[in-house]
Amino acid sequence: MITTSTPAEQRTVLRNISWETFETLLKETGEDRGSRFAYDCGTLEIMTPLFEHENPKIQFARLIFALVEELEIEIKSAGSTTLKRKIANTGIEPDSCYYIQNEAVVRSNQTLDLATDPPPDLAIEIDITSSYINKFGIYAALGVNELWRYNGQDLKFYYLEEDKYIECEFSIAFP
Repeated sequence: MITTSTPAEQRTVLRNISWETFETLLKETGEDRGSRFAYDCGTLEIMTPLFEHENPKIQFARLIFALVEELEIEIKSAGSTTLKRKIANTGIEPDSCYYIQNEAVVRSNQTLDLATDPPPDLAIEIDITSSYINKFGIYAALGVNELWRYNGQDLKFYYLEEDKYIECEFSIAFP
């Protein structure tokens, strides 16, 4: 186990964690916990966001809601909902995620199951410090079409092409 502390995030990494243990931890810790999980093929990272991490998340949410108002686009926020696929042996809780192009498909949903529902169209990751887990690989395995990543200074946009994220100059969700 490795623990790293920064002013923005505290991370704990556990290795050789089974899918069943991951599912049990999600269930036992509940949805109201202050930490977020990322799971990739037996490696579990537990991240606790602190002030420097949370403020940008809120600012990006405000930006997105201003954009959808201005562009008159319907969206459904899925927040930091746990996105997981047992078949891919991956799961993650983004800082924020949204249904934009697929909003009508999930509009009336009260729960989310990626076995039958499409993944969110956009996920936002605030990574002030480097993650121990390849989050790009997790999001690609889940099929999230667009990823925004903010490192504390720069916001970068990525879109999924052939199971790999390609950096792009602009968001594809908001032309």
